[in-house]
Amino acid sequence: MQPTFNPSWQFILADEIQKPYFSDLIKSVDEEYQNHSCFPPKELLFAAFDYCSFDDLKVVIIGQDPYHGFNEANGLCFSVNDGIKIPPSLRNIFREMNEDLGTIFFPTSGNLERWAKQGILLLNASLSVRMDSPNSHKHLKWGTFTDAVIQKISEEKENIVFLIWGSFAQKKGAKIDRSKHLVLESGHPSPMSANQGKWFGNKHFSQTNRYLKSKGKNEIEW
Repeated sequence: MQPTFNPSWQFILADEIQKPYFSDLIKSVDEEYQNHSCFPPKELLFAAFDYCSFDDLKVVIIGQDPYHGFNEANGLCFSVNDGIKIPPSLRNIFREMNEDLGTIFFPTSGNLERWAKQGILLLNASLSVRMDSPNSHKHLKWGTFTDAVIQKISEEKENIVFLIWGSFAQKKGAKIDRSKHLVLESGHPSPMSANQGKWFGNKHFSQTNRYLKSKGKNEIEW
């Protein structure tokens, strides 16, 4: 597999994808897909970059790894394909979004392509996973790559909103330059964290839109 990116990302990540570790990563991913059932489909591994160009980027949401059930993952963190039951974490995201924004209708699809197309990078720390085996590709070098992506965004962009949900994402976002970006942190939307009072009431959706508006950017239609 020779990965191709949205041209704006191809330019920004040109040096990174030429590094030896990235070649090793792609080779390891190819072997995993040849020998095991893995998700998302290989052609969607870099979907987060395809839907959201670097030039249009406004918001970054950091997840851990793709859903590991059949036909669930579509290359965007927290997102599932149309027709798939909305997972518990995403259901809690939608619930907080509705309460925060005062909207009436609960989304019927967990497909977050509509967010990505508005300038939200839905980035998992690992971009692939084995079926029925969460975090199974953590040992690959996806983390090195996605750390580099976050660092590039922090360095090259200004006034980006980073939504950091849970301790794992907080570690991934530790080096974001908070003097020129807005970093909003809370607990993870998973039922365990949310039921402990660490998720609901964070009002990240309205805070994101207020910040974007203050910087002269279009608000997100959540």
